[in-house]
Formats: sequence, C-alpha cells, structure tokens
Amino acid sequence: MSVSDQKKKQIVEAAIAEFQERGYAGASMDRISERAQVSKRTVYNHFESKDVLFKAINQCLADQVNSALELPHDPDLPIRDALVRLGWAEGELMINPCFMSLARMIMSETIRDPELAADMDSRLTKLSVFTEFMEQATREGKLTAGDPSLAATQFLGLIKSRSFYPNIHSGKVTGR
Repeated sequence: MSVSDQKKKQIVEAAIAEFQERGYAGASMDRISERAQVSKRTVYNHFESKDVLFKAINQCLADQVNSALELPHDPDLPIRDALVRLGWAEGELMINPCFMSLARMIMSETIRDPELAADMDSRLTKLSVFTEFMEQATREGKLTAGDPSLAATQFLGLIKSRSFYPNIHSGKVTGR
C-alpha cells in the first residue's frame, strides 16, 4: 500500500470514529486530521469537504454490501442450498462488527437527511440481486413466485429481522 493510500485509509478510519462519536453535524475536519495523525491539508488533498468524505464512507459501505452479494449463479445447486447461500452472503455482513458499526453511523445520518438516504439507496444493488435470483429460480422451475420482486423483498426482510435490526438497535453484534 502506498503512503498516499495509507494516509487516505487513516483519514477514513478517523472520520468514521468522528462521525460515530459526534454525528455528521458535530464532526470537524480538524478533529478528523488529529485522529488520523495527518495535517489538515492532507485531509483536504484527499477529500475536498466533509460531505465528500462522508459520501466516500457511504460508498465503502455500499461496496461491501454489493461485493458480498456477487455470487455466481449455480443452476445445479438445490434451491434450498442456493437460498441459504444467498441468505448467508447477506447475513455475514450483519454479524460483522466493523460493517455494523459503519452501518449504524451512516443510518443515523440518513434518518436526518432524506437526500442522503436516497443517495445511499441508489448505491446499493442488493434488492436487485435478490430479485434477479428469484426471477432466475422461477424461470428454472425451482420456485413459484408470482412476483419475484415481492419474494426478494420478503426474503431480505426475513434476514434483516433476525440479524440486521437486532444488531443495529442493540449496539452489539450477535452471531449465528
């Protein structure tokens, strides 16, 4: 990792801690630079504003979610096994303390800012991944789903009800 990449990583980690502790409105670029142990100029060389930095952190979360769900379709896999595999691809994130900490921080800000919530929602592909799975399984005759989009939403809701919501609200992360 280059020195520049290392400094950028330090800034992002410091910003996450700052945003978690003080929220977006209370966070300051001065404290972020202190936490990252870099100059304020270095922070601004990487991120032109607090908003740009926060959006970069949002993108990190979206990238984690989207990459976790990059599962190749296996038509030979029994439907139960395929559903479990897809469910755990999402569920593993929900029991990851680093992911959940980041999700809590971002969620608290999206509640405050509907525009930010819409931006974050546009970055996530997970519902489309679940919908495509349900459509494919229906086409293959492995599932009977009159509305694959609804089936995807319900399946995702089941996962979230057992992992995401309990973990996001408790401040702790519980496993399997």
